[in-house]
Amino acid sequence: MDEYGNTGEGRAARRDEAVRSAVEQGLLGPDSPIVGLLDVTGIRESAAELRAAFAEVTAPGTPVLHAFAVKATPLVPVLRLLREEGIGAEVASPGELALARAAGLSPAQTVLDSPAKTPAELREALALGIAVNADNPQELDRIDGLVRSAVSRSPLGIRVNPQVGGGSIGATSTATATSKFGVALRDEGAREWVVRAYLDRPWLSRLHAHTGSQGIPLPLMAQGVAETYALAEEINRRIGRPQIDTIDIGGGLPVNFASDVTAPTYAEYARALREAVPGLFDGRYGLVTEFGRSLLAKHGTIVARVEYAKSAGGRAVAVTHAGVQVATRTVYVPGSWPLRITAYDGKGRPKSGPEVVQDVAGPACFAGDLLAEGRALPLLDQGDYAAALDTGAYYFAHHYAYNSLARPGIYGFVPDRAGGVRFATVRDPQTLASIVAESGGAHAGALTTLHGPGAVDTQRRVK
Repeated sequence: MDEYGNTGEGRAARRDEAVRSAVEQGLLGPDSPIVGLLDVTGIRESAAELRAAFAEVTAPGTPVLHAFAVKATPLVPVLRLLREEGIGAEVASPGELALARAAGLSPAQTVLDSPAKTPAELREALALGIAVNADNPQELDRIDGLVRSAVSRSPLGIRVNPQVGGGSIGATSTATATSKFGVALRDEGAREWVVRAYLDRPWLSRLHAHTGSQGIPLPLMAQGVAETYALAEEINRRIGRPQIDTIDIGGGLPVNFASDVTAPTYAEYARALREAVPGLFDGRYGLVTEFGRSLLAKHGTIVARVEYAKSAGGRAVAVTHAGVQVATRTVYVPGSWPLRITAYDGKGRPKSGPEVVQDVAGPACFAGDLLAEGRALPLLDQGDYAAALDTGAYYFAHHYAYNSLARPGIYGFVPDRAGGVRFATVRDPQTLASIVAESGGAHAGALTTLHGPGAVDTQRRVK
């Protein structure tokens, strides 16, 4: 929590200083017209708030692993910073596991969740001792075979879907009746299958559910956790001993994108869980959480130069270098993923003046590439900067290579002792050579060498 508490005033002040300093130090300008900025102070504060919130409600000595959902911000320096702050990693692909290992996360700090784990992925995780949550009966069959063939230190569990319903964004609601994730508990025979799976496998010691994501209200999230806890109690009662010793409650705490205020807070969520599921915190179960967006979103900003300022149909349009390539969800589904935009002048200072209704457009070649449509802001002029706020989670992950637009450089920042801002490179800007390489540049002639049966060799001279 910063010195202003959860009002976000301290965070906003740090952001303004960072934008100004980025321009002064040449990170932003005509030759580098888009950057991502990460507030290191804010990230550390969020990690501390998460740890403190659950420490307040759990019995002393309860083992708790807070595992950051790597998909939210898959950047090795971010994972290393979070590791330093006592946060582990929840991974959902070989790539994310590789990032976590590169950041120095140990197997004991890592959880593997994915609905499509291959035999090779499972074999690697079990060999390393990484916790694994089986998504479905077929996956559990695969794990059976691996456990029989080699000893593993991995904590193992099953992911269930409590089917408590969705929130305001269907695509990110993971506990609906037909969600692709986990074993659907309310389907006929499914609950008994789960119980039997534990009865038959003494090495299954965890139970996992992930109810929430953006758009899910806290009471619904708490209900999903309560149903998972009730199932764990039922299984242990049927077995006659506490075989399930850890419950993984997932993450999904929604983020307030309407202002700088942090709402809801981790403390509010932890207290809501304690009221709804008091037995979860009495020390009988270890806990795992998998928060992502709520840890990073408010600590990232995408800043883009206004290349041109024009008008169309009487409306001002600022054409910037940030659009669908960095804000894919916002561009395609603006009603569900709106972003706040702040205007800065050419020197990186907050812009004042009368607000004008205008569009903030991106660089991609389609009409819908808009960061914001009909937004009231101080009029953006050529050479100004438009900043998309609350973009620290997913917006640095979901690069969309429309028009072969390059991934922007990302820089972490902290205030320095002299009253300025110090930056560190988190990810270099993507080069044109890298774009060519990713697009098959090393195989430029591959297709011209292929000739089907009966094809005429166009390289042969005609006599």
